[in-house]
Amino acid sequence: MQIISQKKVSLKNHPEINEKAIQEYIFDHPEVLNLGDLQPIKMEKIQPLGGRLDMLFSDEEDNRYEVELQLGPTDPSHIIRTLEYWDTEKKRYPQYDHTAVIIAEDITTRFQNVISLFNNQIPLIAIQMSATMTDDGNIALSFIKVMDKIERGTEEEEYAEPTDRVFWETKKSNKKYLGLTDKVFDALGERKEGYELKYNKFYIGLARNGVAKNFVQFVPHKSFLTFRIYISPDEENGVILENNGLDIEYSKRRRCYQIKLKDIGEFKDNSEIIMKMVDNAKEQKSAE
Repeated sequence: MQIISQKKVSLKNHPEINEKAIQEYIFDHPEVLNLGDLQPIKMEKIQPLGGRLDMLFSDEEDNRYEVELQLGPTDPSHIIRTLEYWDTEKKRYPQYDHTAVIIAEDITTRFQNVISLFNNQIPLIAIQMSATMTDDGNIALSFIKVMDKIERGTEEEEYAEPTDRVFWETKKSNKKYLGLTDKVFDALGERKEGYELKYNKFYIGLARNGVAKNFVQFVPHKSFLTFRIYISPDEENGVILENNGLDIEYSKRRRCYQIKLKDIGEFKDNSEIIMKMVDNAKEQKSAE
């Protein structure tokens, strides 16, 4: 192994590479942005009031990302244009959550301060793009998130917005994964005795005698079910489930494991370890 240095390249001043080429590369390889499993929807999307949105993506939960690219340093018109396109898409398609994304070669301190003001009100991500030339004359791109959107709200605030099953059937999810919620809840067996499903705006929790007792939660999406287990992180549990083919992660913000399920078979095939985690979560909740 050898440590080498590469020459930094200005894409804005490059004689052969233009913004269109970079845009097409990002659209075809959205994973380089490190924003999750993005799926491309449209490039150069015409806006009703004029202009074209550089790129539109969606993720697994059907959230939308309005992405604007600029070679060189960002400027006021770039920021305003990004926010205008974000606002237009948000108003046209209110059924989705929308995030504005700015990509530029140089996001200066001045404009980071400006963006941070918007970030208090608008879900806005700023990504700095850099390019270097490899030994064989190709260009290598890297993308660094310099500002992330602010996650608003807390679990306590979510409790204050109760809904009902009809809300989830018509507004939030695919009925298939709402049905999977029922199947997983039933599979908990004696662990759910005395509990019922409690429908909230952002998740489906548990209640006992009308009082929320969320040692587990369910979030049906359009293409999968997120099953949350509220216990302290245990790396061994996560590794076991991941090695068995389950998509699992630990959310530090929510302080729970999140397992993505596509069918009840995935749950039953791993029921021994999952039930152990549920038992621990129920015990921890009872001790609070």
